[in-house]
Amino acid sequence: MYKLSGAQIVVRLLERQGIRIVAGIPGGGNLPLYDALSRSKRLHHVLARHEQGAGFIAQGMARVSGQPQVCLATSGPGATNLLTAIADAKLDSVPIVCVTGQVPRALIGSSAFQEVDTYGLSLPITKRSFMIRSASELLEVIPEAFRIAASGRPGPVLIDIPKDVQDETISFDEWPNPGKRDEHPRFPAADVLRAAVLINTSRRPVLLLGGGVIHSEAAQLAVRLAEKASMPTAATLMGLGAMPADHPLSLGLLGMHAAASTNLVLEESDLIVAAGVRFDDRATGKVAEFGPAARIVHIDIDPAEIGKLRQVDAGVVGDIGRVLETLLPLTDAAPRADWLDFVFAMKDAHAIPAPEREDLSTPRGLILQAASHLDDSAIVATDVGQHQMWTAQVYPFRRPRHWLTSGGLGTMGFGIPAAIGAALARPDRTVVCFTGDGSLMMNIQELATAVQEDVNVKIVVLDNRCLGLVRQQQDLFYGRRLFACNYDTPADFVRIAEGFGMKALDLDAGRNPAAALGEALERRGPCLIRARIGRDEKVYPMVPPGAPNRCMIGVRTPFADGGLEAAQPYKGSEERRTA
Repeated sequence: MYKLSGAQIVVRLLERQGIRIVAGIPGGGNLPLYDALSRSKRLHHVLARHEQGAGFIAQGMARVSGQPQVCLATSGPGATNLLTAIADAKLDSVPIVCVTGQVPRALIGSSAFQEVDTYGLSLPITKRSFMIRSASELLEVIPEAFRIAASGRPGPVLIDIPKDVQDETISFDEWPNPGKRDEHPRFPAADVLRAAVLINTSRRPVLLLGGGVIHSEAAQLAVRLAEKASMPTAATLMGLGAMPADHPLSLGLLGMHAAASTNLVLEESDLIVAAGVRFDDRATGKVAEFGPAARIVHIDIDPAEIGKLRQVDAGVVGDIGRVLETLLPLTDAAPRADWLDFVFAMKDAHAIPAPEREDLSTPRGLILQAASHLDDSAIVATDVGQHQMWTAQVYPFRRPRHWLTSGGLGTMGFGIPAAIGAALARPDRTVVCFTGDGSLMMNIQELATAVQEDVNVKIVVLDNRCLGLVRQQQDLFYGRRLFACNYDTPADFVRIAEGFGMKALDLDAGRNPAAALGEALERRGPCLIRARIGRDEKVYPMVPPGAPNRCMIGVRTPFADGGLEAAQPYKGSEERRTA
C-alpha cells in the first residue's frame, strides 16, 4: 500500500518512466510539485531562465535521444510562455511531456490570480491535453501521456494539474506500468508492391527523405534503398543527416534555399519516393508544380499526410523503417548510369566555389571552417534565419539526430536552449549552435543556464546587426524598402556573454581568427564566438515565396537575379520531360 500526494506521484512516475533530467521554472501554481522534486534522488532539475527555454531544452533532449522528455511550468504566464515551444514540437513531431501547474479546482473559472485556460489553449498544438481533476487520475494519465507522445507520429502532450490536486494525498496498491510506444500499424503488402513496381520501372527516380526517417530510426535502410536502386537522394530541412552529406548519391537540401542542382534534378525526375515528408511549401515551392514530370510514392506513419497536399500514385501508411525493410527485397538493383551522369554533372556545375569554402569572412566559409574542427559526433543546432539556411546548405551532416533546428514553426530563440538540452542528453558530445544576433536576443537569458549547467555548447553568432532574412526579402520583393529590420544600436555579445560568466571571443578582434575559432571549439565548456558579417550578405539560391522550385534567383544562367518578376524558370530537357 502506498500513500502519497499528487506531486509525489508525479515525481515517482517520471522516475519510473526513466526520466533523469527535467527543465522548468517554479511558481506558486506548481510549488508542491517542486517540493516533491527536491527530494528526488534520480531527477536532476535544470533551472531555465524562461519557460520557453525550458520547453526547448526538453526538445533538445528529445531530438537527440528519440525519447519523450519533460518540462515544467507554473500556471498562468508560466504555462503561456511554454506554448511556443509546444507548438514548435507539434509541427516538428518531437515527443515532449509538459507538466503545468494550475490554480486550485475551486478557483477554476473565477479569474483567479495567474489563472488561464491552459487546457483549452493547448488543444490545437498538442497531440493530447489532460486537465487533472483528482490525484488518482495521475496514475493513469502520466503513463498514457508518455505512450501518446511516443506513438505513431511523435509529438507533445500537456498535463495541467491544479495546485490542490498536487497536495491531495491518496492511497493505492500498486504502480502502473510505464507508458511505452504502441506497436507500429500494419500496412498492406499490395501498397508496398505498388511502390516497388513504380521504382523498378522508373528511369529517373529520386529519394526524398524527411524528418520521419529520423524519427523511425530508418536512415540506414534509406541509404541502402538509394544505393540498390541508384536513386539520388534529397532531404527536407528536417531530414538532413539521414544520408551522409558526402555520399555520392546525396543531393542535400531541397526547396527554397537548396543548391540549384538539387532542385534541377527533382525537376527532371520521373519518380519521387517521399519518405516521412509533409510536402511543406518551403520544400516544394508551389506544390502543384513540384516534380512536374514525376509520379509520387509517399511513405508516412500519419495517414492524414498521404494525399493531403500532393496527389500520390502509391501511398504506404506505416513505420518507415518497417516499410523500407519490406520494400528493399522487392526493389531491383539498377545502375541507371545515364541518370547518375546527369546528376553528377549538375552537382559539379553548381558546387560552391573553392575560394568561398576557405574564406572565414564569408558565412558559408565560417560554417565550413567550424566544421573542419569538429568530427562526425558533433551535434549542430541553429536558430532561424539566414544562418540556419547557410548551415543547412553546407554543413557536412553525416549522422541522424545530429541536426537540431526549428523547421515547421521557424522559431527564433530555439537554438541556445535546444543546444543545452542536446548537451545535457549527450554530455560526451560537442554541441555547436549557429545563431544570428536577432535570434540570439530572443532567448539570450539561457546563456546563464548553459553556464550553470557547464554544458559543452559553443555558440557561433553570425552578427550582421539586422534581421537578415527579413532584410533579404524586403530587398528582393518589397522594392528595397528596408523597414524595422536593422538594429541601429548593436549589442556587444562578447561582453554580454562574459557578464553571464561565459567565455567569449570576437573573431574580428584577433590576428589569427582561424586559430582562435579552432581553439574555442576544441576547448571544453560553454563559449560564445562572435563573427561579424555584412548586412547585405544573402542566402542564395532562393526560390521566391509562392513560386515553383525551378524559379530560382541568385544563380547564374539559366536563372536571373532581381526578385520574383526576374526569376526565370528552368526549361529542362524536352526529351526528359516527355520520356
